[in-house]
Amino acid sequence: MKVVVDMNKCQDHGQCVFAAPDVFQLDENGRLAYVGDPDDALLDEVEEAADVCPLQAIRIEG
Repeated sequence: MKVVVDMNKCQDHGQCVFAAPDVFQLDENGRLAYVGDPDDALLDEVEEAADVCPLQAIRIEG
C-alpha cells in the first residue's frame, strides 16, 4: 500500500492522526507528517483516515 497526501489540500486538521496514529502525525510545527508506505495491516486505519479527512487530501494506492 502507498499513501499519498496532497499537501496543497491538507490544512493540518489532524483527523487522520486520530484515525491512524501509526501512519499520520503532526510534527513540532503542527504540520502533517506521514509514512508513505505503511504496513498493509494498517489498511483499515488508513482507509478510515482518508474517509475522515475534511478536505479529502489522502489517497491510497496499490
